[in-house]
Amino acid sequence: MPAHRTTMRRIKEVLRLKLACNLTHRQVQGALGVGLATITQYLQLAAAAGLDWAAIEPLEEDELERRVLSPTSSPDPSKRIEPDCSVIHRELRRKGVTLQLLWEEYVESHPGGRTYGYTQFWRRYKDWAQTLTRSMRQQHRAGEKLFADFAGQTMPILDRAGGIAFEAHIFVAVLGASNYTYACATRSETTSDWIGGLIDAMEFYGGVPELLVPDNPRALIAKPDRYEPGLGRTAQDFVNHYATAMLPARPRKPQDKA
Repeated sequence: MPAHRTTMRRIKEVLRLKLACNLTHRQVQGALGVGLATITQYLQLAAAAGLDWAAIEPLEEDELERRVLSPTSSPDPSKRIEPDCSVIHRELRRKGVTLQLLWEEYVESHPGGRTYGYTQFWRRYKDWAQTLTRSMRQQHRAGEKLFADFAGQTMPILDRAGGIAFEAHIFVAVLGASNYTYACATRSETTSDWIGGLIDAMEFYGGVPELLVPDNPRALIAKPDRYEPGLGRTAQDFVNHYATAMLPARPRKPQDKA
């Protein structure tokens, strides 16, 4: 039985949500119930026809169908389908999203199409990302800074008797000059977890850095000011004891730790 054809009204709404509202493929799929492959197909057809949303919006459905589905607007089947690197870049900012996952979605959304393998997909994105405007590269001296934060999603710790005992938070510390990394699991992200993680990291490295650079967590920072953050009493006692200093990143500025 042939697949049910998507109406031009639905297609026009797909194009509106993508081109005018900048929704992701999955958001459009959830809103309209249209397959990922269909979304990609009509975006490619509209691009091949040279249509943006400003040109599409005033078109009646029959005129849109003629413009989008004309033979001259069909993509060349001999060419590989290029991934949308700007979408990939935006999606990678979301928690839990990886290049492997985005590659799988890229292949899934082009059934039967000539897609790239994972290595070429990764290479094309990396080459594109290198063309972006970059911030000034930071140069770190050995032993100068230790960057720390809780990373990613929690991970389930299984109980011996079965089921999940608790959800572990992953503490990560990295030396700025060498990228030498320490990680451990904690039950939460309280003051004791932060300070315990930093102590364990320094014992792992066998020394104390000149500066500790955490995020701007409430567990450590009593006064989260943009320029002069105030440490909590426990955090201040901690850095005094180890004869170091703490320089938290600015609120909502994670690139400070890049």
